[in-house]
Amino acid sequence: MKPLDPRLLKHARTTRIFLVASVALGTATAGLIIAQATLLADMITRVFLGGATLGDLRTPLLLLLAVVLGRTLVAWLQEVAAHRSSAAVKSQLRGRLLAHALRLGPRWLSGERSGELATLATRGIDALDDYFSRYLPQLVLAVIVPVAVGARILLGDWLSAVTIATTLPLIPVFAILVGLTTQRKMDRQWRTLSVLSAHFLDVVAGLPTLKIFGRARAQADKIREVTDRYRRATMSTLRIAFLSALVLELLSTLSVALVAVSIGLRLVEGGLGLETALLVLILAPEAYLPLRQVGAQYHASVQGLTAAGRIFEVIETPAPSTGTRTDLPVDPVLRLDAVTVAYEGRDTPALDGFSLTVHPGETVALTGPSGAGKSTVLAALLGFVRPDSGRVLVDWDDLADLDPDAWRARIAWVPQRPHLFAGTVAANIRLGRPDASDADVREAARAANALDFLDTPLGERGLGLSAGQRQRVALARAFLRDAPLLLLDEPTSNLDAESEAAVIQAVRRLAANRTVVLAAHRPALAALADRVVSLEPAAVTA
Repeated sequence: MKPLDPRLLKHARTTRIFLVASVALGTATAGLIIAQATLLADMITRVFLGGATLGDLRTPLLLLLAVVLGRTLVAWLQEVAAHRSSAAVKSQLRGRLLAHALRLGPRWLSGERSGELATLATRGIDALDDYFSRYLPQLVLAVIVPVAVGARILLGDWLSAVTIATTLPLIPVFAILVGLTTQRKMDRQWRTLSVLSAHFLDVVAGLPTLKIFGRARAQADKIREVTDRYRRATMSTLRIAFLSALVLELLSTLSVALVAVSIGLRLVEGGLGLETALLVLILAPEAYLPLRQVGAQYHASVQGLTAAGRIFEVIETPAPSTGTRTDLPVDPVLRLDAVTVAYEGRDTPALDGFSLTVHPGETVALTGPSGAGKSTVLAALLGFVRPDSGRVLVDWDDLADLDPDAWRARIAWVPQRPHLFAGTVAANIRLGRPDASDADVREAARAANALDFLDTPLGERGLGLSAGQRQRVALARAFLRDAPLLLLDEPTSNLDAESEAAVIQAVRRLAANRTVVLAAHRPALAALADRVVSLEPAAVTA
């Protein structure tokens, strides 16, 4: 993995500002390190060789104090810049991830694990904190400080500078070798975490069903097994991190020792002055320290970089092209012209050359067994699914040429399993038209037979309502939207007779004076239609 992924510069512009600030602060740090070493070497030499008193060293001591305070200030500025940049970058990446996932659409999302995407958008992006606050500033220092320190040592003692220049590359070489192993371990750890997240989310969502069928304990054992794999992967990565720190410390210690032995021998022989020797001895560890710290901080950042790599894969997935036309016809004729839609992983297409014409004000019911393509027809009309062949026409305009937001503003959609959010029923109905007044929301709830539970608080995914009540909330959204085109995907499936009657009554009111396409399994719902179109599953080809 590259130390600085160029995609961070492309997708998070704040990274560029942070890099400029890091270079400026790193340059200041290098200058302060050299100034500190120079002052220390000068004062020690004056005390031991010149017998200087504390009064004689007043000015150098004040300068040394200023240098120390300067280094503290620079370190604080680095922390502030890192945390602010990290927060901005995380916000930008989350926004881009969500926006691009919306552009990719439901067809792409259906092939992804929701738990993995949730982990990417939360913990994965949060792991970039260590990358910006620790690794990236240290990487800048590892470039600037050794060069500046080496140049200063070269001016005082060229032999020590040659020794440092010879041994210094060993640290990044060993760090790269360790980093490659760490990356493989971290990739395995991230995959395990993604599986754990997705599986845990599925188990929590399906806990009532698992309890009914007595499978909760088996799933708990499965989660325990995946968690144990994640624990082993994490501990394996940490062992490598600790061992790599030992290797880098040993290399830098031996390298500094070589410089110290050379200086000591020449100092005894009189070939080197005390002040120069002290200066080199003080600066030599500073040349190795940034590289040593880069190797140590790499482990803290690699999880964030691994997650970022997956995020960039999602962001750089080509999104289907969308139209831009907003001049939509008022009461269009809808046509599916020899539409074929095939889903990845299925042996047969969901639709195979299917054609349909829906006239303004007409109610058309789509019937047929599960898998015949009824929901795919609705998805094609919504623009969620792009036909592999054939066209979806609005009058004689291709739906692909129309602006999707402008087109969907003309549609009220009631899915088979409507998604409800935590809050109140009224807040969920208001999704149909966010600027609606309270009176409009109540009228929509009344029309959908949902007024009795309008103020009911809901948990996640509509916890607190029955299946029939959830469908009536979705119908209330459609009433509030008041769109000319209504699409319903089996709104009475899995309902008892009483709930079905209430939903059908609401659908009859909602369908008045609208163009309606509905997928229906039950005869009572199909009876509302002016015309029934039967679909059959595509035949399996040998």
